[in-house]
Amino acid sequence: MENCRTSIMGWHLDECDSCGHLRISYNSCRNRHCPKCQNTQREAWIEARKEDLLPVAYFHVVFTIPDYLNSLCIQYPAVMYGLLYKAAWETISTFGIDKSGVEMGMVAVLHTWGQSLCLHPHLHCIIPGGGITIKGDWKETGSRKRNFLFPVKQLGLTFKGKYKYHLIKWANEQHVELPKNMKYESRKKGWVVYAKTPFASVNDVIEYLGRYTHKIAISNHRLLNVDSENVYFIWKDYKDNDRKKVMQLKNEEFLRRFCLHILPKRFVRIRHFGILSSTRRKELRDIQRLLGLNPPEKRIKKEWKQICKEHLNYNPDVCPCCGEGKMITIKIIPPNFRGPPQTPVLTNALQSI
Repeated sequence: MENCRTSIMGWHLDECDSCGHLRISYNSCRNRHCPKCQNTQREAWIEARKEDLLPVAYFHVVFTIPDYLNSLCIQYPAVMYGLLYKAAWETISTFGIDKSGVEMGMVAVLHTWGQSLCLHPHLHCIIPGGGITIKGDWKETGSRKRNFLFPVKQLGLTFKGKYKYHLIKWANEQHVELPKNMKYESRKKGWVVYAKTPFASVNDVIEYLGRYTHKIAISNHRLLNVDSENVYFIWKDYKDNDRKKVMQLKNEEFLRRFCLHILPKRFVRIRHFGILSSTRRKELRDIQRLLGLNPPEKRIKKEWKQICKEHLNYNPDVCPCCGEGKMITIKIIPPNFRGPPQTPVLTNALQSI
């Protein structure tokens, strides 16, 4: 991430075929925690998800585990976050079967941070307001007005029970000592499950997906200043009427908090469950047709340049100088090239072609 879009990552030289303008483009690191490498990945993911949407009400449900489990999250992040997905889906699946007699679907996105960069693991879930019956028919869940999915308090109690069950089972199998205050804190505090009203339209679901799926702990626009000792950034204080404030942290403390949110290698952060899982794609297409949609037969994967044109209002092939010519790559420098390219380098590069 530190070397992202620098000469160390490699670069390529483009020349306009009309005016001769030269442009150097440094390669990105493509790390999922990098604030500069999420735009095209996010838009590509959203493009794929558009094909899976259903013409029904969608709900936003947030599952949160309490802070007295943070020490375990730091020691065993893959296990603790994996149990969060497991308990959340089991909760939604159980309510779908018991309350409405349907099999549901869910898209879950893990966030581990709060506004101050402290550890705050929670799961943002997008859930269609319905499911399929044993006969294969679509049936809505929730109230007739569709202003809620399931009772929040019951969701919280069920989620708490399922997570604790799996956690204790894992701890006994692996001989891991759980926090001593877990029983006391568990009785004292409820586990937070927050359910919003349904999205107004399918377009709102897509907008939400883009806002949350590829979000990182802190983006560049929140950073105000960095000096030799401190980092200053904007944060929102939810306990003070969502007022925006400036937080000052020592450089070491800022890095410590940021590193809390680096996920384990190969950990899948966005997961699909039930009828929305990748293994049920054919069945999902049948449901879409049942609800009057005409889904594509085959998913079309778009290149990053096409995504830039359609979603980011930027055409990388057009010359930024004359606005008419086409930028053509004339030289490629591989990673680990030492030193930024200077004007003589560009001149020599052109002369060697």
